[in-house]
Amino acid sequence: MSDLAQPGVSAPPHDPRRAEVWHTTVICLLLIALYYLVPIEPGVTGLHRAVRGVITTVGVVLIAAMVLRQIRRQITADSSDVRLTRLAITLVGGVTAFALADLVISFSDPDQFVNMTTKTDALYFAIGTLTTVGYGDVHAQGQLARAAVCVQMVFSVGVLATGASLLVKRWTEQASRQAAPSRRR
Repeated sequence: MSDLAQPGVSAPPHDPRRAEVWHTTVICLLLIALYYLVPIEPGVTGLHRAVRGVITTVGVVLIAAMVLRQIRRQITADSSDVRLTRLAITLVGGVTAFALADLVISFSDPDQFVNMTTKTDALYFAIGTLTTVGYGDVHAQGQLARAAVCVQMVFSVGVLATGASLLVKRWTEQASRQAAPSRRR
């Protein structure tokens, strides 16, 4: 007979924060899986290329608006009412949106980026640009790619980095608040 079935022994309390972190992790992994599943084929020309460019631009703008909205919410929210999971999801969405945009540019004109031939290359480049590491093995060469990367860098430094910084700060604050009662005992 288990401890939970014995009279007088209650079930362990449900931890909503742990469930929320699990939920966020699953959504972030699904965003990355979706990124890998979006069909983008190289060598497209004409109207298909234009439509793909417009859809990519609209997608990046929508993701940017979502990230900005979440950052604004986090900044104005009371620290006890912070939903960091939404911010984490939108940050992952922002990185994958830029990776997809870079890949669309690369596939539309292979001369725009050097060594960007796969989705992993594009994600690697987007994360490298976000973190300002930029190893140089994958880089923008054409004018369109350089213009897109300039937008990505400004967005990365101004928005994604701010969001990531805020995310870490809020997580630290939450951990400190949770640890404080146990230190008082």
